[in-house]
Amino acid sequence: MAGKSVAQTVLKELDWDKLGKAVVSEEGRRELMNLRRAYDEFNNTLQTKFSLKPKPIDWEYYRARLNPGIVDMFKKSYESIMFPKYVDTVTPEYKKKFEALMVKVTEQEEICRKKIAECKANRKRLAEEKEAILTMTVDDYLAKHPELKTKFDEEIKNHNWGY
Repeated sequence: MAGKSVAQTVLKELDWDKLGKAVVSEEGRRELMNLRRAYDEFNNTLQTKFSLKPKPIDWEYYRARLNPGIVDMFKKSYESIMFPKYVDTVTPEYKKKFEALMVKVTEQEEICRKKIAECKANRKRLAEEKEAILTMTVDDYLAKHPELKTKFDEEIKNHNWGY
C-alpha cells in the first residue's frame, strides 16, 4: 500500500511533456522514450503486483483438516505479527538533488537556445553570402574586403605574381 502511494506521488511530479521539450537531439528523445517506457513498466508492476492485498486465510478449512491446536497456534502467531510502516526518507534527499539538476538543465537550456539562435543567424548570413556570390563581381567582392584589394594592389605593384 505504501509503495502505491509513493509511486502515485512520483508519478504526479513527473512532467514528461516538459522533459520532452527540454531534449533537443533525436538521440536524447530516444533515450527519454526508453526511460519513459521503463518507468511505465516499473510503475505498472508497482501498482499491480505490490498493491494487491493477500487473500485472507481460511482458518476453518485448516482446522477441519489439521490439528485445531496447531492451527490456533499459527493463527495467534500470524495475528501477532506487526509489519512496520514504510517511512520514506529517501525521496526528500533525491528531490533536492533533482531540483538542483533541474536548475542546471534550465541554465543549459538557455545556453542552448542562445547557441541555436547564433547558428540560425550564421546559417542565414551564409545563405545570403552564397546567393550573393553567384551574382557578385570581383569589384563587389574587393569592395567588401578592402584588405584583399590592398594586398593584391601591393603584389601587382611589386610584380609579385605568386611564382
